Amino acid sequence: MTQPTTLPAVPLSSGSLRIRLAIILTYMLFGALLNSVGAVNLLVVQTLGVPRAEAALLDAWKDLPIALTSFLVASLLPRLGLKRAMLLALAAVGAACVAMPVLSAFWAIKLLFCTLGAGFALVKVSAYSMIGLVTQDRAGHARFTNLLEGLFMVGVLGGYLLFSQAAHAQGRGWLQVYPLLAALAAGAFVLLLISPLDEGPIQSTDTSLREDLLAMAPLLKMALVVVFLLSAFLYVLIEQGISTWLPSFNNEVLHLPTAMSVGLAVIMPATTALGRLTSAAVIGRLGWFAVVIACLVGIAGLILLTLPLSHNVAPLGPDAGWLNAPPAAYLLPLTGLLLAPIYPAINSAMLSALPQRQHAAMTGLIVVFSALGGTLGSFVTGRLFVAFDGTTAFGLLLVPVTALAISLARLRRHLAS
Repeated sequence: MTQPTTLPAVPLSSGSLRIRLAIILTYMLFGALLNSVGAVNLLVVQTLGVPRAEAALLDAWKDLPIALTSFLVASLLPRLGLKRAMLLALAAVGAACVAMPVLSAFWAIKLLFCTLGAGFALVKVSAYSMIGLVTQDRAGHARFTNLLEGLFMVGVLGGYLLFSQAAHAQGRGWLQVYPLLAALAAGAFVLLLISPLDEGPIQSTDTSLREDLLAMAPLLKMALVVVFLLSAFLYVLIEQGISTWLPSFNNEVLHLPTAMSVGLAVIMPATTALGRLTSAAVIGRLGWFAVVIACLVGIAGLILLTLPLSHNVAPLGPDAGWLNAPPAAYLLPLTGLLLAPIYPAINSAMLSALPQRQHAAMTGLIVVFSALGGTLGSFVTGRLFVAFDGTTAFGLLLVPVTALAISLARLRRHLAS
């Protein structure tokens, strides 16, 4: 196995602070847009007349481009330029957002999510590869990874709030939220453009283009990497299975109004953001494995507690507020707090165990398998919604929760060896 490496010390200058801020803002923007799919699922069914089975495929329109783009270009990004790739992603997504109110059609929404997917692949591989360039050591790498993923969830929270407000608009008026997001993309583009970044340490001058293209292959031969990728796949399957269909669960199972269904779903990214921003200290004291296993036990407990409370819920009256919502509407989103530490903890542990020159290729694999897990989680949960009901769909998520606990136990053994 490749021996863990110590990241080179990097002086924290004003330029380093600017590039950190640019990375964070870009990541938050993509968090808001990518995770709007749950609200958009509900809104396109109600305002555009899209069949639910077809709306369930929106996740695939973002996740498959994420996987494909990551697989094809992740290893090449150090050669092409990390900053240049992020600028390209921001420009493409900003243009797509500007066009949304004008086009006002489901095919345009699918095109937007396709653009988002390809753009996020570039952004995530670039961002994770940049972390080693803007942090001083392994502890700094773990802290910034937690901060970045925590603020990603703050972006998700902001997106939920925006789309919750937009859901009050008549007809297709909710599409007017996209020009605001386009303006945020423009701001992030300018900040990134003026932020300096030395990409020299990640560039390999002694490798050919063919060797860069095949950089992922040696990683896939490592048992450690295979077990890690399975863990990342299962984690995202669970997270996306819950988050994407939470507004629909609130609306169809708990019989909440549309705006309230989307609004209450904001609890999940809010608790996830809180968990990621505060979990670093807990992981530092107890170790990542003890924390994530305790979190998985808690997630299973919340699901088991929520399911019986979601049966035979009476619809709320027209004047009911959030405080009148049933307990199940508050319990299930709390899984976000327990899901929060898992993803950044295992990602940082994995990347810190590899040489810095392999970070782009490894991040590409992370993105590919995360995207596949997200697509499968959303698709299967959506199909279960149609075939059975929302309660059964969420109850069956206990299967991947158990599988993830087993996979993480094996990952711990491989990292220890």
